[in-house]
Amino acid sequence: MIIERVDFPGGRHCETTTLGALLRHAGVDLSEPMLFGLGAGLAFIYWDAKNMAFPFLGGRTKPLEIARTVADGLGLTLEVRETASPRTAWRHVESALADGRPVGLQLDCYHLDYFTTKVHFGGHVVAMYGYDDSHAHLVDTAQQGGTVTTTLASLERARAERGPMTARHLSFTIAAPAETTALERAIRTAVRANAHAFLNPPIANLGHRGIAKAARQVRGWLDRATDPAHDLPLAATLMERGGTGGALFRAMYRDFLAEATTIVDDDNISHGHRLYAEIAPLWTEVADHVTAAGRTGDPHHLTQASAILSDLAEQERRAMETLRSTREAGGR
Repeated sequence: MIIERVDFPGGRHCETTTLGALLRHAGVDLSEPMLFGLGAGLAFIYWDAKNMAFPFLGGRTKPLEIARTVADGLGLTLEVRETASPRTAWRHVESALADGRPVGLQLDCYHLDYFTTKVHFGGHVVAMYGYDDSHAHLVDTAQQGGTVTTTLASLERARAERGPMTARHLSFTIAAPAETTALERAIRTAVRANAHAFLNPPIANLGHRGIAKAARQVRGWLDRATDPAHDLPLAATLMERGGTGGALFRAMYRDFLAEATTIVDDDNISHGHRLYAEIAPLWTEVADHVTAAGRTGDPHHLTQASAILSDLAEQERRAMETLRSTREAGGR
């Protein structure tokens, strides 16, 4: 059973790639940066715990929050299903595909056959558009091959994995009404909501406060790492190339704001775009310094990374304050 013409070429982030593929099939064609921005996806988290080998820097909201926010903002119907039963989970997928609807799946990419880098990540999302006797047919990011296949057995293992950020055999579908919410209104709402969340983090590990904490903590990463030559370059790779679109999602948000300025007449969005155009390259500099520290063992690179992060905490706070001032839809 294969649904024809399900794709989203060039996708960089797993959830927006999946969302784009499902929406295209439903007749809603939006760019990946637009989907990321409409999903109020930009965030920051500094995550460390005793059971973690090394700290994690995240630049987006938690899995499926983008899809939920886009659906709410555009007036789409998002149906999410979770179950502890693998058999019931497969029936959910079969039912949707039989109705001609591709399905989003949250799973652990470690088990997928086409992933060459074997790292557990339970927040990965793919679009499934069919299956045969032995394989599932999926849409993933361009980095992972775009339209790919994995064995049905590996897909079942990926969906059943338990641990951080995993879900209970989660699947979702999207349907679009004849008329969706006006894009300008949805953009204004999403920009204001993203800025509010970023500026008001509930704990110090999140938002602009989290960036400031990362600035303090990164100085000790050579001592924190068990294997600095591996751990630090891997952390930097996740910032730049781990589905982020570069610069820990800041480049993608910059591109969203650029596209938004062609739709929404608001000086705050235009100013926010200029600020994020300056911010995004600095995140790449941070990643470069972290990589260099791991490869050389020179702590000076972490001192430099720390200084840039301190500046970024303030720059992103100011940028989000500007964006929070975006007028509401219909406002003056």
